[in-house]
Amino acid sequence: MCGIIGYVGSVETDVTSILLDGLSKLEYRGYDSAGIAVLNSSGTIDLHRRAGKIANLVATVENGDRPGDSTLGIGHTRWATHGRPNDTNAHPHPDCTGSLTVVHNGIIENYAELRLELQKDGHSFKSETDSEVLAHLIEREYFGAANHDLVLAVRTALQRVTGAYSIGVVSQEHPDLLVGARCAGPLIVGLSENQQFLASDIPAILKHTRRILILEEGEVAELRPQGVKLTTLYGTEIEREPMIVDWDIEAAEKGGYPHFMLKEIHEQPEALQRALTGRVRDGALHLSELERMEHAGLLNNIQRILIVACGSSYHVGMIAKYAIEKWARIPVETVTAAEFRYSDPIVGPETLCIAITQSGETADTLVGIRQARERGAPVIAVTNVVSSAITRLADAVFYLQAGPEICVVATKSFVSSVAVLYMLGLYLGQSRGRIQPEQMREFLTAMEQLPNQIRHILQQATSADDVIEPLAKRMAHISSIMFIGRGVGYPTALEGALKLKEISYIHAEGFPAGELKHGSIALLDAETPLVGIATASHVYEKVVSNIQEVRARDAHIIVVATEGDENIRQHADDIMYVPATLEVFSPLLASIPLQLFAYHIAIARGCNVDQPRNLAKSVTVE
Repeated sequence: MCGIIGYVGSVETDVTSILLDGLSKLEYRGYDSAGIAVLNSSGTIDLHRRAGKIANLVATVENGDRPGDSTLGIGHTRWATHGRPNDTNAHPHPDCTGSLTVVHNGIIENYAELRLELQKDGHSFKSETDSEVLAHLIEREYFGAANHDLVLAVRTALQRVTGAYSIGVVSQEHPDLLVGARCAGPLIVGLSENQQFLASDIPAILKHTRRILILEEGEVAELRPQGVKLTTLYGTEIEREPMIVDWDIEAAEKGGYPHFMLKEIHEQPEALQRALTGRVRDGALHLSELERMEHAGLLNNIQRILIVACGSSYHVGMIAKYAIEKWARIPVETVTAAEFRYSDPIVGPETLCIAITQSGETADTLVGIRQARERGAPVIAVTNVVSSAITRLADAVFYLQAGPEICVVATKSFVSSVAVLYMLGLYLGQSRGRIQPEQMREFLTAMEQLPNQIRHILQQATSADDVIEPLAKRMAHISSIMFIGRGVGYPTALEGALKLKEISYIHAEGFPAGELKHGSIALLDAETPLVGIATASHVYEKVVSNIQEVRARDAHIIVVATEGDENIRQHADDIMYVPATLEVFSPLLASIPLQLFAYHIAIARGCNVDQPRNLAKSVTVE
């Protein structure tokens, strides 16, 4: 949550435009308020902050005294934690003198204690945020030293801080210096000739440079026009080679689609294909990611698997549980990361922990996995972001290769994660002698067909025969909806409900179909539709039976069914068909019409699908 952008250069340039453009690429990380601080021609810092979306900030800057060309600036877009979204609580935050400004992503857990201490020292606070504490801490260290060493002041101040942070700091006394630091929050440095960039994510600076340094835990970056110096929080210098980003810059833009969500839904066949490429070929699995673990014998004595995740990634883990237990006959438990840390989990060398996090920076997941590592558990990470925090905690990393996902809600990262966990499950089943070569070929052949099958669903959805958008428009008035499924259809129902509630703000819940009559069916009536996941499966007849129970309560019935199933018509008011596949792979296909259904309902209700209220793409605090 929250986005940071910073710039320092040797020649005066339009820093304001660079910051505002960078913030527009980071708005998915938070959009409660935004602000910029730019060094002006008179050598002082101009501060502009506005509640609401970045467009409000842009209008304020363009209609006011826009800062001229400069060499230094920082910007921020906020997802509020401490303090309501308003102009005063927006970042950047100045110190008492107005000569230092700070942007911060994360939570300062001991801010109340520090704030009281600083107030006793005479510091005056203007905002309700925890972040403002940082500005005054740095101010105290900076002006308390005769040499006014900004980097040292930042280091010393941060040693007093408990919590999570990524920060950017500038001072009008140092027009050629931008300081960044990271602890449990993403932060990168972009390298260019005579100018350097600081950001929370790559899309913010991709048009300016592809040479990137990723800050790790407890590191400080000193950015000057001539180059960048990395040190630890205690001053030890660090050498690191930059990585080269190979994204096509258009991959982070809408590409003609009205919303990132719709674009990313339509990118899913290619994202899924990239997840399979190199790992599935010639009828066999090739998971080079596991070679080091195999050589170290970390997988030899695994007795159980624990999948730790949040949100859509948790639903991925639930789907994976069915697949891995079926193929490898290893007991699998999927737990929400937010509960894992505090449950005193029973893990050790015999428990394989799998962490699923699209961003690689999900705070709850990171904390839980650190705890598992401390108890000796081997760890596999599944993430979309190269060199993210989770990768440094894992024995093996499976990259999704889904490309940038800008929309807050997960679509292509969801299907790519499911595919990766399927491949891991097949690998474990094969290595334990549970899957024979001919069975493996059958599974892999079915997997290789999935990208084209998703493409088929999307083509139908853009044709004159589309049933999803008209259905969504008819359902846009509803206030509550229920989703049911059995087997792998159950987590599919949960994911469908999550998508709908995230972007349309309609109350939506997913249930195991067999549990419906144990209480939740009391909520159903003619005004509460039900979506049933009724694709071909060994529990198909049971799902149909549950749908019939609902139909008797006058609820409107919508089903996701397998093409060719004409019998389902007598049980449903509306049907969204998907191609036939093996039962275990059905969530990858059934999730696509549910994504489109949620998208079109949200659009019909006038909702912002890319930036749903109260949500942020990467949850980097607990």
